[in-house]
Amino acid sequence: MTIFGTTGPSDPVVGDHVVTPLPTAFVCDGCGFRAPDDAPVPMRCPKAAPDDDIDHVLVRTLDPERLAFPKGTEPNPYVRYRALTHGAHVASALGWRDADVVAMVDRLDKAVARVDGHGFVVTPLLAADRAALALGLEGELLVKDETRNVAGSHKARHLMGTALELDVAEALERSHLDHRVPDPPARSAPLAIASCGNAALAAAVIARAWGRELLVFVPTDADHIVVDRLRRLEAIVTVAERTAGVPGDPTYHLLRGAIDDGAIPFTCQGNENGLAIEGGETLGYELVTDLIATGRRLDRLVIQVGGGALASSCTRAFDDAHALGAIDRLPRIHAVQSPGAAPLVRAYDLVADRLSSRLGLGPIAGTAGSRSLHERAAAAERLRGAVAEPAAVDELSWIVRHRSTVMWPWEAVPQSVAGGILDDETYDWFAIVGSMLRTGGYPVTASEKTLLEANRLGRATTGIDVDHTGSAGFAGLMTLRRAGLVDAAETVAVLFTGVRRDPSPTPTAHSRPAQGEPR
Repeated sequence: MTIFGTTGPSDPVVGDHVVTPLPTAFVCDGCGFRAPDDAPVPMRCPKAAPDDDIDHVLVRTLDPERLAFPKGTEPNPYVRYRALTHGAHVASALGWRDADVVAMVDRLDKAVARVDGHGFVVTPLLAADRAALALGLEGELLVKDETRNVAGSHKARHLMGTALELDVAEALERSHLDHRVPDPPARSAPLAIASCGNAALAAAVIARAWGRELLVFVPTDADHIVVDRLRRLEAIVTVAERTAGVPGDPTYHLLRGAIDDGAIPFTCQGNENGLAIEGGETLGYELVTDLIATGRRLDRLVIQVGGGALASSCTRAFDDAHALGAIDRLPRIHAVQSPGAAPLVRAYDLVADRLSSRLGLGPIAGTAGSRSLHERAAAAERLRGAVAEPAAVDELSWIVRHRSTVMWPWEAVPQSVAGGILDDETYDWFAIVGSMLRTGGYPVTASEKTLLEANRLGRATTGIDVDHTGSAGFAGLMTLRRAGLVDAAETVAVLFTGVRRDPSPTPTAHSRPAQGEPR
C-alpha cells in the first residue's frame, strides 16, 4: 500500500513511490514493536509470549509535527476527534474521503441508538459548586458525567472506538480487491469480554448494534440486573468461579481461553485490546476541549482505577493535547483504588523505591504498598523532576520488561462497595504510573467508609445518580483533601463514570454546566 503525505529525507522508497509513515501508529510499550501501516493493527502485541514477563501493551502514538488538536464542535466525539485516530488515517490512505469516515461513524452510531435509545454525544462537564463547598474548596471542582453515556457508563467509549478501528482494518484487509468504501461485512469470529458489569453491558450494546456474537465472562457476584440485561441483548453469559489456589481474576482466565480459541478480545484490558485505549481517549479530549473553551487550568485529575483503561486513556489524552500545544502544562494525576484490591498502589510504591535507589536519592519513608499519603506526596515531589534523567529512563525500561517485580495478582479475594475497580491486576499500569511520576501525582487508597460517604455526597450535591464505582475518584479527592494535600484554591476534576442500576429515585440536580468565564 502506498501512503501519500508529506515526505522527508528518511521516508523509504518502494519502487517508484515514496512511502510516508502515517501520522499515527501503534507501538508496544513493553518491547517496542511498531505495527506496520499497511496491515491491520493487531489487538495484542504479536511479540508477546507466555511468561516472558514483558508488559506488552499496544498504544497509539502520534506525530505532533503533522497533527493539530481538533477544534471542531461536532456532537459525536468519534467525529469531532477523528483526525487523531489511526483508523481515519488508514482510511485516507485507502482513498476514503473524510465524508466516508464520518458516514462510517454515523452508520454504527445510529445502530447503537436503535439498541440503546441514543447514540454517542459529548458528555457534560459540570461545576460541582455544592460538592466543592462541602470539601472546603474555593477553587473549582469539575465533574465529567459519563452516567448518561451509551449503556450507562464510560466503558462504551473504549469499545465503540474498537469497533470503528476494526471496520477500517477489515477494509484494509480487502483493499487489494476493492478500494470502494465497503459496508460492514458478515463476520464469524465471536467477540469476548471479561467484566463484572458496565464493560459487559457496553460490549453487549455495541455488539448487538454491530451484528456480532458476544461471549461475556462475569463473576459469581455479578449484579442480576446487569446479567438480565446482557441476556436480553443476546450475549452468551458464562459465570466464572474462583478456584482455590489459582491467583488472578477467573473471568480473565476464561477470556484468555476464548481468545486462544479464536475469539476477538472486545474488552477494556489494554494488554489484550490496545484499540480500547484510543477509543477512551475521546473522553479526555473532551475534557481538554472544555478547559480550553473556558480558559481553565486544571491542577489535578483524580481517576478511579481498576483494570486501568480509563486512567490510561485520560492521561494519554492529556499527553497528546500537551504534545500538540493545546495545553501548556499537565495536571497532577492521582489514581484511586480500594483497600480491597490495590495492585496499582503497590506497583507505584515499588517503582518509586527502585527509582529512588537507582538515582541515589535515598530510601523513601514507609513500606511499599502501605505508605501514608504524606510519604507518597514527599516521594512524588522528589521524583518529579528526576524521571526524565537517563538513569531513570533506563530503570523504567528494565521494569517494563520485568513486570512481575512490581505487578502481580492481588493475593486476597477483592471486596469493596466499588466493585467495578476490583481488578486483581491493573493491566495497563505502566502508563498510569508513568503519568503520576511525570506530573508529581501519586495513588490514593480510599477507605470503604469514604467510598460510601463520597457516593452519598456526590449524588446529593450534583444530582448525578452515580454508582459507588463511578464516584470512587471523588472519594480519592475527599481523602486527599482531608489529608491537607489539595490546596483550597486549586481546580480539580473527577469523573462520575457509571449510573446506579437499582430502582432508587434519582436525586435533584444541583450542578451547573461548566461554561462561561471561570471563577
